[in-house]
Amino acid sequence: MPVVTTETRPASRWRAPVRRAVRAVCRPGPWRRGPVLAAAALLLGLVMLLHARIPNRIGNLGSLVETFLPWFGLLIPALLAGAWWRRSATAVAALLLPALVWLSLFGGLLADKSRSGGFLTVGEHNVGAGNPDPAGTARALAASGVDVLALVELTEEARGTYEEALAATYRYHTVLGTVGLWSTLPLSDTAPVDIKMDAGPLGDTKPAEVTATYTRALRTTVSTDRGPLAVYVAHLGSARVNPRAGFWTAHRDRNAQALGQALAAERSERVVLLGDLNGTMDDRAFGGITSRLRSAQVAAGDGFGFTWPAAFPMVRIDQIMVRGVTPTNSRVLPATGSDHLPVAARIAW
Repeated sequence: MPVVTTETRPASRWRAPVRRAVRAVCRPGPWRRGPVLAAAALLLGLVMLLHARIPNRIGNLGSLVETFLPWFGLLIPALLAGAWWRRSATAVAALLLPALVWLSLFGGLLADKSRSGGFLTVGEHNVGAGNPDPAGTARALAASGVDVLALVELTEEARGTYEEALAATYRYHTVLGTVGLWSTLPLSDTAPVDIKMDAGPLGDTKPAEVTATYTRALRTTVSTDRGPLAVYVAHLGSARVNPRAGFWTAHRDRNAQALGQALAAERSERVVLLGDLNGTMDDRAFGGITSRLRSAQVAAGDGFGFTWPAAFPMVRIDQIMVRGVTPTNSRVLPATGSDHLPVAARIAW
């Protein structure tokens, strides 16, 4: 009688399918993966959506977030890459919130809104107290085609250089303290604007002998063949990021409030503000200004128009704001020896 032998199946032949089956059952699906990424995406969207609700009580955090708000958009592709790597459908869906919020806030800036027209070009430049080549800066500005040019952060040492280099292009000019205006059209009714700038160790009180030195804003009238134009030139206090104090903007915020009050009292129908405001117009500190004037860059620019620092611009703190006139073009001019980039806008009415 023959002997029948039964081949024993190796254990490895049935263990592998079992392991695969267990993994398939236990592995979370695409809608259950990446909960941390999804939470981060929702948090990012809420920060951008509710940025005005972020309090300033601790380190001026709200203003700091609003200053760099456009850059929060860079976190969206970073989170998207993480969601793709984790194959997380939940994280991808959550990213719709920050994407839509960012587009609603800044999508309009991506299109070129410039158009033909306009008869007057205005410009502004923080020429920089430490500018190593003021003469070269003046020549570049004179060749820019700007009709009404505001300069801020003028020093006593460099003032004569700018006056001499710009004289051939601009017949009229006025300088008060560290701010000035050069124009191809007549100027009149020039006066300082008190923006309550601290005079260094002297505090808020500005004795007569130092008032001129610390004048950082002026108001003048430019006479055109289409009527008068009120022009403000301003250089608000600096903003600093301090490990102890956080985002320190006390002087700047006080300046912005005072400037907003001056603009509220302005009776002219046509107003242009040119200046280094040391802040972006998304910052709540400028509510008194943005409620009365609109940004030429937003109305007629192409892109964000960042102006500082010149080597790698990250924020637009040099502003052209208008009321009663129509910007037809807004642009950032080529770099000079300053750490700021100059800006210009063409207007009509």
